[in-house]
Amino acid sequence: MQKYTQLTYEQRYHIYLLNKQGYNQTFIAKSMNRNKSTISRELSRNTGKKGYRHKHVMA
Repeated sequence: MQKYTQLTYEQRYHIYLLNKQGYNQTFIAKSMNRNKSTISRELSRNTGKKGYRHKHVMA
């Protein structure tokens, strides 16, 4: 059975930076050695009118 780990604050910030720079989800996933669906879920779950909110997640 596969063990799942939550994204750390640093990983969420890394997603934020790459997303802000215009990199696509596939590139972000490969650079972090994560599944593309993990990145997709993270972005859709924490993206509001002002964009991705990495700080809001950890509050």
